[in-house]
Amino acid sequence: MATTDTHRTVEATVRRVPRYGVLMGIGVVVGIIAAAILTWSGSFEQSQALDVVYPPGQVFGFLLLWTVPIGLALGGVVGIIMERVARRHDRVVKVDRETVVETD
Repeated sequence: MATTDTHRTVEATVRRVPRYGVLMGIGVVVGIIAAAILTWSGSFEQSQALDVVYPPGQVFGFLLLWTVPIGLALGGVVGIIMERVARRHDRVVKVDRETVVETD
């Protein structure tokens, strides 16, 4: 069994890319915090239109339906903006590429 080794130098672009999952997760947490603050600051008096009193847990759940997707989307938008800013700082480097192939 013989091996052949090829070695060459090529150029590669190195750039930093934000972690979208982390940023979107932070957006979800911010959405949960926003829903909690809005629930805490609201009043829970009887509705004049429906004669119903909504409990704080129900209000919190309803607010989560709005604030979590908004936070998720904002986290993604922040990631896209960070990627565009980081793209300005791309670097081109020389990389040694080596390929080893075993032949029978």
